[in-house]
Formats: sequence, structure tokens, C-alpha cells
Amino acid sequence: MEVSKPKNHFVLTHGACHGAWVWYKVKPRIEAAGHRFTAVNLAACGVNTKQLDEVRSLYDYTLPLLEVLASIPENEKVILVGHSGGGMSAALGMEKYPEKISVAVFLNAIMPDATHGPSYVLDQYTAGTPPDAWKDTQFLTFGDPKEPLIGLAVGPKFLKSTLYHLCCDEDYTLGTLLVRPGSLFMEDLHKADKFTDAGFGSVTRVYVVCDEDKTIPVEFQRWMIENNPVKEVKEIKGADHMPMFSKQDEVCKCLLEIAEKYN
Repeated sequence: MEVSKPKNHFVLTHGACHGAWVWYKVKPRIEAAGHRFTAVNLAACGVNTKQLDEVRSLYDYTLPLLEVLASIPENEKVILVGHSGGGMSAALGMEKYPEKISVAVFLNAIMPDATHGPSYVLDQYTAGTPPDAWKDTQFLTFGDPKEPLIGLAVGPKFLKSTLYHLCCDEDYTLGTLLVRPGSLFMEDLHKADKFTDAGFGSVTRVYVVCDEDKTIPVEFQRWMIENNPVKEVKEIKGADHMPMFSKQDEVCKCLLEIAEKYN
């Protein structure tokens, strides 16, 4: 019996402190529709064996994604999905391997531009986030004591009230069991080269707005779109910061529509 080839190949990142496990509801649905689904554990995340002390830069953090993109055959392209802070890793993948990506989807994600330095959008985000918004999140230093990096460990109150506020209790509990300390690698981003029009800027981009997000508020999502216009804007109503938990069917529908249109 001949096995049919998958229609599309989705490659997905995750946000800070999380891992590939966040896609556990979406993966079987997309695969049941006949597509290939690769959820990547970025460095020191999920089941990736590296520790945060070993990760010094966005490049180090993104290396597992870059290795996946490098392995894609020359005659194939993927649909790259970045969620939350994973938008920065998606952007680096676009910069390094634009020819391997048919469309990049920023799912309520941080989306940089090719005009300013790579830290610009995150600088705007952190400047507009009051300290008390982080609730019980702990900020920590890691790496070389002579050149320390800032990391964060999200606490259960922040998870419950801000990240997962429309998610079921089971998904919240899963998060409390699996999150790990992470970083936005701001020190590295302040020194890094800009993304380029020839790399990052050459890939078709779609932004998916989640209107009940308390972590990256809808106003900031729309500001990022104004700052760096995309090919199409889609919206998932009633979705919090973790739409793959709170609105998994709508996320799947959205991704399949994008694949149909752009791949």
C-alpha cells in the first residue's frame, strides 16, 4: 500500500520558559489532517538537555531550530510558526534560511523588524510593562559572573493570572510541572546585527492576533504589525496568551488556512 506524502510541513517554536510540549493538543490534529508537524525544543527548554548557563545568545538558544531548517531538502519548504518570545527564534531562522520557508506565522509572538536593532521591539515591550505585571516571576542572573545574563523563572501566580488565564486547570497544572527558567537574551540582542531585508524581510509573514492576551496585549501586537507590516493579519477571538491550549481548534483552523493559501 502506497503511503501518501504529507501535504505540508509545519515547524514550530515556543515561548520563553516553555518547550515543544505546548503543542500537544495541536500536533495530533494537524497530523490527522495529513500534514507533518515538527515542534522544536529550543536550547535549555523542554526536554533539551542543555542548561541555561550554557546558552549565551539568541543564536545558541535557536540552534535546535536552525538544525531542523538546515535539514530540510532543497526542493521543500516549511511553514514556520513562532509563538510568544519564540518569534525571535523564528526571525533568526528566517534570516539564516529564507529559502527553506514558504510563510512565517507569528502567533501572538514578538515580531522584530529589519529597520532597527534586533532588541528594539523587546525594548519597547519591556519599557511598557510595569514591574508589578510580572507578579511572582523571579529574575535571575546566569552564565559567566563577569558578563552575566538576565533570566526569568515564571511563578504560578503569573502563569495562572497572565499566561494561562483562559486555560483549563489541567493545562495550568501541566505548565507548573514543565516550565523551566528562560531568558530573552537582551544583552546579546543589544549587540547583535540587524535582521536584513534579504533574509528575514524576504519571507512572507502572517500575524495571528489573540485578543485576550494579557502577556503581549492586543495593543502591542497591533503596534508590532504597524511597525513591520505583514502580508495578512488573522485574529483568534477569545484566546489568551496560550491559544494552543485555550483555543486549539481555532489555532489548527488558522494554521491550515495559512498553509492552503501560502504554501
